[in-house]
Amino acid sequence: GPRPADEVRRFTLEAVDWLLDQDVKLLVLACNTATARALDIVRARSAVPVIGVVRPGAVAAAAATRSAQVAVIATAGTVESDAYPDAIVDAAPRTNVAQLACPELVPMVEAGILEGRRAESVLRAYLEPLLAAGPRIDTLLLGCTHYPLLRPVIESIVGDRVAVVDSALTTSLAVEDLLDALGCRTDPGVAARHRVATTGDVRAFVSVASRLFGAQLPDVEAARIGRASSVPLD
Repeated sequence: GPRPADEVRRFTLEAVDWLLDQDVKLLVLACNTATARALDIVRARSAVPVIGVVRPGAVAAAAATRSAQVAVIATAGTVESDAYPDAIVDAAPRTNVAQLACPELVPMVEAGILEGRRAESVLRAYLEPLLAAGPRIDTLLLGCTHYPLLRPVIESIVGDRVAVVDSALTTSLAVEDLLDALGCRTDPGVAARHRVATTGDVRAFVSVASRLFGAQLPDVEAARIGRASSVPLD
C-alpha cells in the first residue's frame, strides 16, 4: 500500500513471472494496490488472461448504491492511483466517489486484531468522519483484500443505511465468465488442487494465515523470485 508505484509494479511483475512459470491458465491480481498500479503492464506481458480486483469491486459498488454516493477505503497507493473513482464512474457515470486511505488497517489485520475495542476504535476514527462528510453516502467499498476480515466491525459502525461491498464475489464471477468464454474451465468432477506459496518467510506466513483463517493450510512453498530492481518496466 505505502510503497512507491514503481516498486509495486516491480514486485508484482516478479510474482507474475513466477506464477507464469507454474503454467497457470489465468491470473488474478488479488490485491487492489497491485491492480491499481500494475494491471495494464501485467496484461501487456502476460500470455494468459489477467483479471484485477478493482473493476469487479467498482461494479459491485455501482450496483449497490441508490444515492449515487459511494465511499471507498483503501491503502494509500490505491487511493493515490484514483483507480476506484475512475472505475466506478465508468460503471455508473453520475456517481460521486469519496476516498480515504487507511494505513493502520493492514498491519492491524495481519496482527490478528479483527474485533474488540482496538479494532472498533481504529475503524471509527476512519469511518465516522468519512460518512459524516457525505451524509448521502449509502455504499462503502472495501478497497483492500485485507478489509473484509474486519467486515463485522465495519458493518456495526456504519449501520443498516450503508451497504458494505467488496470485490470478492464479483471477481469470482468474472473468473467464471472468462473461463467459460475461453472454454477452459476444469470439469466440475475433477478435484481441485491447492498450492500456496509466499515470497516472504514461510513460518511467518503460516503463522499469520493460520491466525486469520483458522484452517489447515497445504504445505506452503517458498517462491524464489528476483530482486525488484532486476525487472524492467518498459
